[in-house]
Amino acid sequence: MHVIVLGAGEVGSYVAERLSKQGVDVAVIESDPRRLAAVEEKLDVMAIHGSGTHPAVLNRAGIGRAELLVAVTNHDEVNLVASLAAKQAGVNRTLVRLEASELRSDAAAELRSALGADLVIDPDAEAARDILQLLEMPGASEVEVLAGGEVLIVGARLTAESSLVGKTLHEVATENEPDWEFLFGTISRGGETIIPRGNQELRADDMVRVLCKRAARRRLMDVLDLAVRAPRSVLLLGGGRTAELVALPLARRGAEVVIIESDEQRARELAEQLHRVTVLRGDITDAEVLLDADVGKFDAVAALTGADDANIIACLFANSQGVGESLAIAHRLELLPMLTEIGIDAALSPRTATADRVISLVRGEIAGVATFLEGPVEILEYEVAPGSPADGAVVADMDLPEDLLLGAVVHDGVPEIARGHSKLAAGDHVVAFAMPSAAERVGSLFA
Repeated sequence: MHVIVLGAGEVGSYVAERLSKQGVDVAVIESDPRRLAAVEEKLDVMAIHGSGTHPAVLNRAGIGRAELLVAVTNHDEVNLVASLAAKQAGVNRTLVRLEASELRSDAAAELRSALGADLVIDPDAEAARDILQLLEMPGASEVEVLAGGEVLIVGARLTAESSLVGKTLHEVATENEPDWEFLFGTISRGGETIIPRGNQELRADDMVRVLCKRAARRRLMDVLDLAVRAPRSVLLLGGGRTAELVALPLARRGAEVVIIESDEQRARELAEQLHRVTVLRGDITDAEVLLDADVGKFDAVAALTGADDANIIACLFANSQGVGESLAIAHRLELLPMLTEIGIDAALSPRTATADRVISLVRGEIAGVATFLEGPVEILEYEVAPGSPADGAVVADMDLPEDLLLGAVVHDGVPEIARGHSKLAAGDHVVAFAMPSAAERVGSLFA
């Protein structure tokens, strides 16, 4: 498959990286020579300098043989024009990044259709969704929702005091017989991520990702020593679109929400639009500004600016003042290991949501996918197709790849943790943990 990625910013470069590592033939178009040079040096992709709206540039990128165009520049108009050009060149599918709410509205549906935009994504909205999910499960560093909301993937780091430390996964499973409500899917330790088996022993500082039924989320939070109460007061540092999209639902739920924004005009706009939210003007790295806001009293602080250093500094100061939980947007992937080591509770990036949607398009049989900034493991959701090898099969009898773990089966909306005796049927949704090597092969079992 040949895929063209338009835009080599933080989103486009990450999408290109994930696809190229999975053996997809990728061409990246970028008008900024410095960004293009960084991508060309780091990734095994075709790098094309120029505008994705120009036919000659698209031709150099191989538009005639492309099956997918991913247009994720910061300019909505450029993305839409490129989508139209791709459709005219015969590209089957296009994914378009649109930030303007007017262009993503129902009123603009006809326009999007005329311009050939098959799937629209807004990284800011996806980041806001992830932040809201993390705030619902304080202490978790990752939360993903799959299978129509019936299955959760929760990532958390085990503390030395955790009751799980020193136990094998087999011992944990035995303690939760006869009906398992959760399953350990991955363990990250010392820079390596594995899909564990029953004899794997849990250790302090392990980063674990655990699959659970939605109805068992509070049970899992207790097992992982996570807080069980969503924050009642939240301080948002930075007043961009992501903060706006986070603040409104929090305020509607009755939480106290305060935003600190440095730009006077933007602060005024937010104050006019968000009637239930307090908006303060100031620099989030200024200790006096944070002290005036009484940062230590908040249950949670989320630093959401486009500057990683400012987000980190502000979260560290909030931690020093006793804030309940700190979250930071991190755009540079190399910073992530450091953030957990220095005490920031959760870090997320706008990149992963877009990459997940692209991977879903590349592998058309997938109902859902989740990737993570730490480790190569993917979470895949499939619907069992009638007549597929999985239709009517018992899990223990299936020839599953070694680097794949079947985690959950959802039958008629009712989830169960997958076990050897679980039987699959057409229409079931299954959720699996897979290394990229297995992800390419496993689709044939369910499609």
